[in-house]
Amino acid sequence: MDPDIEQSCHELLLRLAGRLPDQLLWRFRDWLGEGAMGTLARTLPRSLLKHRIDLDQPEYRLLVAGLVPHGADWHQVSSTLGVDDVTQTGYTFTQSAPEWVNSVDSVSVLIHATLRGRPDVGEVRESWRLNTLAPGEQEAKRVLLVTALAGLPRLTGELQRVMRVLGDEEPSVEVMPPRLELPAYHRAALESSELVCVGAVGTGHRLAAA
Repeated sequence: MDPDIEQSCHELLLRLAGRLPDQLLWRFRDWLGEGAMGTLARTLPRSLLKHRIDLDQPEYRLLVAGLVPHGADWHQVSSTLGVDDVTQTGYTFTQSAPEWVNSVDSVSVLIHATLRGRPDVGEVRESWRLNTLAPGEQEAKRVLLVTALAGLPRLTGELQRVMRVLGDEEPSVEVMPPRLELPAYHRAALESSELVCVGAVGTGHRLAAA
């Protein structure tokens, strides 16, 4: 796969975190990690329109660069460009799991074993996402935050599979290059996160909330 196309798709999916439903986002990332670009090109623009998710200009350029070469419908793609600012997601984040979440945490243990000292991996952090639009519901979502130098879509897919095996059917895995200008969603998650482990490149490639 053309690395520029792959990077465009991966960055777009990062920017859609918290806006696109989790059950769609993890699947799109899985397809990208497996190189199923034709499937992604057919379904992602249609899903954006169905869920009324408008893209800003940078996001639109990423969509065009990533999916038009793989056959995305041009009319659907052009219809995703919004005229308003991107809306806020309605989520807040906490560093620790809420009291109602099972305190036996096998996910962090396995992620630590999988990524500690891993080549091309920097910091690995986690945060817990709460839905402020439904304050009466006890809904908490683990968000894994990883910085990596190479193979971001494939690492995302690998970690999603690990988390699904451990019971998270719609995993939230955010694998980011160290110099990305982070969206507000990721900055908020990082501000309320804790360190899980570091890979081989260590804190020299750490995630920054600012």
